[in-house]
Amino acid sequence: MNNSKPSKTSGVFGWIDQRLPISATWRSQVSRYPAPKNFNVWYFFGSLAMLVLVMQLATGLFLAIHYQPNPHLAYWSVLRGIQRDSRWGWLIRYMHIVGASAFFLLVYLHMYRAVMYGSYKKPRELLWLVGIFIYLALAAEAFLGYLLPWGQMSYWGSAVVTNFVTALPVIGKPIATWMRGSFVVDLPTLNRFFVFHVFLMPMLLLALVLVHLIALHQVGSNNPDGIEIHDNVNESGWPRDGIPFHPYYTVKDLFGVSVFFVIFFWFVFYNPAGWGLLLDKLNYTPANILHTPADIHPLWFFLPFYAMLRGVPDKLYGIMAFGGSFVLLAFLPLLDRNPIRSIRYRSVLYKFNVLMMAASFLWLGWIAHGFATEHNMVYGLHVTEVFYSTFLVLPFFNRQRTVRAKIIWLVLAEAAVWLIDVWMYSIHAHGWDLMLLTDWIPALYLLVVFGGALAFPALTRDAAKLPERLTAGGIFH
Repeated sequence: MNNSKPSKTSGVFGWIDQRLPISATWRSQVSRYPAPKNFNVWYFFGSLAMLVLVMQLATGLFLAIHYQPNPHLAYWSVLRGIQRDSRWGWLIRYMHIVGASAFFLLVYLHMYRAVMYGSYKKPRELLWLVGIFIYLALAAEAFLGYLLPWGQMSYWGSAVVTNFVTALPVIGKPIATWMRGSFVVDLPTLNRFFVFHVFLMPMLLLALVLVHLIALHQVGSNNPDGIEIHDNVNESGWPRDGIPFHPYYTVKDLFGVSVFFVIFFWFVFYNPAGWGLLLDKLNYTPANILHTPADIHPLWFFLPFYAMLRGVPDKLYGIMAFGGSFVLLAFLPLLDRNPIRSIRYRSVLYKFNVLMMAASFLWLGWIAHGFATEHNMVYGLHVTEVFYSTFLVLPFFNRQRTVRAKIIWLVLAEAAVWLIDVWMYSIHAHGWDLMLLTDWIPALYLLVVFGGALAFPALTRDAAKLPERLTAGGIFH
């Protein structure tokens, strides 16, 4: 039996509300949802990502109406049917193109905010894991949609990526053949990718986002101080440091939306290709299966992972390096078990390590944007080692370490890097002279972390006392 109070609203809406809990859901999930009072600018990106998801679904629907999933018609249905012949078709397509990059940028910033403020720690481990699955579904959606314009880069990029799967022992070739629907990228591949991109993956994304929101409202929102506001409530049970999400944060989000739209539509109207980062110039030419481009690379949001794949010339090991990055993200709650959530109160070296997570990721993207020379491949390998290290050293910061423990961590970490390099040389992945020339990158990083901890113990000390109530902080702090 439903014990909720009946709606007092009259009219048609009142009749509906008595039979469908619209008002009750609005009150519990929005207007009476307690949000921490110290959200800063980092908390814009989650709501903006939801806005872009809606835009992508809406623009994608109109594009699908005019699109022809046929190798002989796909390119021209986009260039002529959508761009030229359909009223406002060019605007809808450019919104979809820019929206894809905006979606990834917002998701990356949203995930990095979670890393900074410890939003993956108890009781939000499941919330974090669902977020990882959302990213994987988003990556699959972007990859499937990349082939649809049937341009030169989209065709060859899809051919290269589907070919990577063949490196998996036993099951690799059957999976690649099933993905393509043939032995090469052709009509069956285009049909499959179109159906998956337009129907399957959007439904999966919406379901995962819904689960993500349910999990968020179950455990409550984290905040820049990493303090649970529900641990300190007043006589009525309302958190003393909480404010209703509506109207306070809905108004704040509207300001963020207005700023976002100014930037977003500048790209849509003036620079939809984004200097070749949002739309590769080779995609302005139809796919030619007889002419392989001199340099094949994905769009910017996949470049760091492409650098990991390219850093190890052996396809199987490259896939392991690529897939391992997502395993590290999933295991983040187990790697970082320090009871302090927020980066505000963590040690100096921990802050440096979190900064290097983002820096190494961006560095990998910069490397992959260049040509596939052996020099860039080796740099990609060593920066990948730095990216992995930023996660694998997290247990070091879980508690204070003795001098002996710090030395052991330093020796083992440096030895691991050298063993990987010797292994790469033994399988003839790279020349030893070039390996030595670039090996300073991970070696120096590990020396800074563990050597700094040895020389300056204060750099590993977290804040001695945490605030009992939320602090104001700052717009970025």
